[in-house]
Amino acid sequence: MQSKATTVEAYIAELPEDRQKMINEFRKVIKKNMPKGFQECMNYGMIGWVVPHSKYPGGYHCNPKDPLPFMGLASQKNSVNFYHMGIYGDPKLLKWFTDEHAKASSKKLDMGKSCVRYKKAEDIPLKLIGELAAKISVDDWIARYEKMLKR
Repeated sequence: MQSKATTVEAYIAELPEDRQKMINEFRKVIKKNMPKGFQECMNYGMIGWVVPHSKYPGGYHCNPKDPLPFMGLASQKNSVNFYHMGIYGDPKLLKWFTDEHAKASSKKLDMGKSCVRYKKAEDIPLKLIGELAAKISVDDWIARYEKMLKR
């Protein structure tokens, strides 16, 4: 489900109360730990953290009018989904995250390529999400992105 909300606040306001709580807790830990330079916005119908055009004028190669995406957070039908492009593009970071998730949560990791799904607020290892959010700077993300593009 993609939202048509144009602001993060409007997106959160349209969610059911239990999902608002989950999204707000997730967002709070990301904002606290996210390196400087990323920008929070609505992106692809969800909350996104992107490299703005002011830092990376070329934008996203799929559509240069869009800023370079990095992370996303969405309330879907059956779960809250967290998207992190760094774990999609970096096998070492993916291994670190999956190993640490097993230590931080008693729930089996429900994950796609860059998407991690949580059905209940108590299943979200917020400290680990904060550590993950802090792991890649804007400059590191741009360098990794450009390296992936050259492949």
